[in-house]
Amino acid sequence: MQPTVTANLAARPVEAERPLLSYRDEATGERVDLTAQQVGQWAARSASLLRDGCRLGPGSRVAVLLPPHWRTAAVLLGAWASGLAVSFRPRATAGLAVLEPGGDRPFDAVFVTPERQDDWLEDVPDAPHRYLVGTGPGRLDDVPLGWLDWSAEVLRHGDGAPDHTAIHPSDPATADGTTYGQWGALAQEFATMLDLRAGDRLLVDAAETEQPLKWLLAPLSAGASVVISANLDPARRDAVVAAEQVTRVL
Repeated sequence: MQPTVTANLAARPVEAERPLLSYRDEATGERVDLTAQQVGQWAARSASLLRDGCRLGPGSRVAVLLPPHWRTAAVLLGAWASGLAVSFRPRATAGLAVLEPGGDRPFDAVFVTPERQDDWLEDVPDAPHRYLVGTGPGRLDDVPLGWLDWSAEVLRHGDGAPDHTAIHPSDPATADGTTYGQWGALAQEFATMLDLRAGDRLLVDAAETEQPLKWLLAPLSAGASVVISANLDPARRDAVVAAEQVTRVL
């Protein structure tokens, strides 16, 4: 994961009009297609929200409790473009103690879906800046006191590239101390394991793969595009592969 990955998204080796990231919900029919430029714009808005709205920067820590989704990509890429350390907590960890180096340090911001925020099994970290991130179209209808709707707040910020933040490969990208350089190497290794190459289109079952190393960083490092499918019926997988011109399946 290069520290400048957000700024470089528009220059990925994919056709300018071809989606870099597609999200489709098989249950509701919702579909979102984002080109490399649009992914970069949403990541820039997210970075500006964190830096200008929350006054966070290198050394700040954020907790992310979100599923594979185009908004999750924007949150993560915005955080990493700002030099923040991310604690990514998959749904599978609900009810489990999350132990990581520096785990006693407070978080500066937290991002969670309404469903997980309401789940009694979840131990959602507290933070001065708390955002609910919906996975459906549009804004949230009901936002509890003390929380903000990320979809509304992020639109208060521009989609131009934010001011440059000096980030080094040795800086921590995640709250466990894994560095930007180490995550970049891991992403490239996983892309090689999947035989991902520039121009490939990767199908991701959102229910089966939560780790962003697999569904976000690895394909981006290879110059591949991603199709995230929520509520995917295994019986329809082949139909989705054909419709989306998928070349690799995760």
